[in-house]
Amino acid sequence: MTAGGFFAAAPDAALAALFVPFEAGELRLPADGRVLFLRARAGVGLREMAQPGWLCEQGFLPFADELGRNGLRVGEAAADEKFPLVLLLPPRQRDEARALFARALTHVAPGGTLLAAMPNAEGAKSGEADLAKLAGAVQHLSKHKCRAFWSTPQPADVDQDLLAEWLALDAPRTIVDGYVSRPGLFAWDRIDRASALLAEHLPTDLRGRVADLGAGYGYLSAQVVARCPRVDALDLYEAEARALEPARLNLARAQRACGREVAVTVHWYDVTRGLTQRYDAIVSNPPFHQGRADLPELGRAFIVSAAEALLPDGRLLIVANRHLPYEAVLASRFHEVRTLVVREGFKVIEAVGVRG
Repeated sequence: MTAGGFFAAAPDAALAALFVPFEAGELRLPADGRVLFLRARAGVGLREMAQPGWLCEQGFLPFADELGRNGLRVGEAAADEKFPLVLLLPPRQRDEARALFARALTHVAPGGTLLAAMPNAEGAKSGEADLAKLAGAVQHLSKHKCRAFWSTPQPADVDQDLLAEWLALDAPRTIVDGYVSRPGLFAWDRIDRASALLAEHLPTDLRGRVADLGAGYGYLSAQVVARCPRVDALDLYEAEARALEPARLNLARAQRACGREVAVTVHWYDVTRGLTQRYDAIVSNPPFHQGRADLPELGRAFIVSAAEALLPDGRLLIVANRHLPYEAVLASRFHEVRTLVVREGFKVIEAVGVRG
């Protein structure tokens, strides 16, 4: 099962709400069939509404793959491409959402409409207010505990200064200790405590080719470069496309800081597919949740992929919330499993020697 499969079962009320204005007769699909859907999610409503002219953008690879499996066209709009209708499922993180509202407006054709939907519990009213600040008059409908809101702005309605300001919100920025990140990534504006704990307990004798599964903006990989001088190749695997540029910047900085070169490759990849490269060691702070709900089977899938990618005497080092039940799958895949530290609600586990 892919990570998309893990996430797909969750009901997406915002996606259903997005199409309510069409069901209510408030909006109509464009006559030429051209629609851009940003942060698109697959679902019954989308399959029923979508036409061949629709272009779906999705930076989280499992969700992008799911769209493709549903027969939808997945890609990225050209910078100057315009559409009579732009759909958007804004994220909860406000800076990321504001940047997406601004980018969406740059793709709206003259006389076109931008339509968004958000859950009420995830900032729908704030999202509507932000769109109104940017584009002028906004209408809305509520259903499924969500709010669908839209604007059909004239060029003079758009606050061009605010548009430029919000477009810049998505640019990679320096956060703490010189690391670069961007809004909306996991722990985007700080160093994650669990990752810091694993970094603190990285064995300095790690060597050869190492992988970081679920690398995010690259903090843990940068720590491998800094703390493990015998590592000469490092592969970062990350499913969120927006994390890739910050990760590359952080790894380049880490190599400059230690004065040595490591062969670094950053992959946009769904780890649960399994890996094709073999490794001497793997490090990971695996994802384990969807929204606020624990999803430990996703973390277990990372462990299985890691075990299958390690050389027979390879080492896996992971960090997890203390309550997550990973020990059984680790014991079934490795000869030796030991907990290095339990602190602040997290545990660091080392597993050595892959079972045949």
